[in-house]
Amino acid sequence: MILGSSGQTVYAFAQVGSTMYAGGKFTQLNNSQVTQTYNRSYFVAFNATTGAILPLTLNANAPVQVIVPSPDGRSIYIGGDFTSIGGFNIRGIVRFDLTTNAIDPTFNAGLDGMVSDASFVGSRLIIGGSFTRQLRAIDPLTGADTGYINLGIAGRANPDDVTKIRRFSANPAGTTLVALGNFTSVSGQARRQAFRVDLVSPKAVLSTWHVPRFDQSCSSTLPFYSRGVDFSPDGSYFVIVTTGGPNGTSGLCDVAARFETANVSSSVEPTWMNWTGGDSLYSVAVTGVTVYVGGHQRWLDNPFGHDSAGTGAVSRPGIGSIDPVSGKATSWNPTKDRNHGTEKLYATPAGLWVGSDGTYFNNLKRPGIVFCPLT
Repeated sequence: MILGSSGQTVYAFAQVGSTMYAGGKFTQLNNSQVTQTYNRSYFVAFNATTGAILPLTLNANAPVQVIVPSPDGRSIYIGGDFTSIGGFNIRGIVRFDLTTNAIDPTFNAGLDGMVSDASFVGSRLIIGGSFTRQLRAIDPLTGADTGYINLGIAGRANPDDVTKIRRFSANPAGTTLVALGNFTSVSGQARRQAFRVDLVSPKAVLSTWHVPRFDQSCSSTLPFYSRGVDFSPDGSYFVIVTTGGPNGTSGLCDVAARFETANVSSSVEPTWMNWTGGDSLYSVAVTGVTVYVGGHQRWLDNPFGHDSAGTGAVSRPGIGSIDPVSGKATSWNPTKDRNHGTEKLYATPAGLWVGSDGTYFNNLKRPGIVFCPLT
């Protein structure tokens, strides 16, 4: 699958049956033979086996950031920066009914900002973004706020951006959630860039989990640097990836870091950290066997690098994988051109989907969307 022009990228994947849905910042796509161009504004559906682009067209007026299937597989929820999609003036998130093949006009969350992430946690549909209260549980049928999450997220680690949730991930058991974003406090407690929520009844509450390393600054131009998070399939740990610039090893700048789910202290240290030495990581997918990371990095295993290859650094341009136990880079090294970077990694039982603004993957011209076997 080839994006139509440079600067376009993919932020979201979701598979339902044999159909893959993708969203991002693009307006055109080409088939793999580059013999036909398709106009698709920020959203596309294609056959997950053949790559054939499907007729479904839901033109949005701004990038799609996340796509989430319902637990019963009968609908998908599409979230992003848009204020209109598929001919409907609905902001932030819509429900697309796969049985009627149409947007549900009765679903409306009434948001005043963008949706950057969403996920079903059990039967709850949780969304995060720049809207008021930034993290909510909404009714999957109507979009109405259920009131289950009301945490008082406030402040701005980056004063030049709005308070927001960028990414979050819940453990498979649905008992805890890790959220990343641009904020400095939650429920009146100091929490800069990252916090955990205990998903208890009757309402979610802030966890005692706190990482002092996130209180430290990286580059003055990147004061907000947490970017991606994913739990292991067994829920025992999660990995956070960051940007931030080369700033030594005292903070969590340009690093992938593993945290144990059982550790909920107020002064948590990562189990391991793998530094790039000055390049951003944007995405992470944990399969249990390995930890895939993507960004515009040149190296992994590079704690001594400062925009350079320090002692022990290994070349892993644009994408790599890390041993979940040792925290060291594995031998997997397909290489890709870096550009802005790999924005989305989506692991399925069949393989790994990679979304980026890159043109080459494994020395082959593969712009935009790539599929490869799991390691």
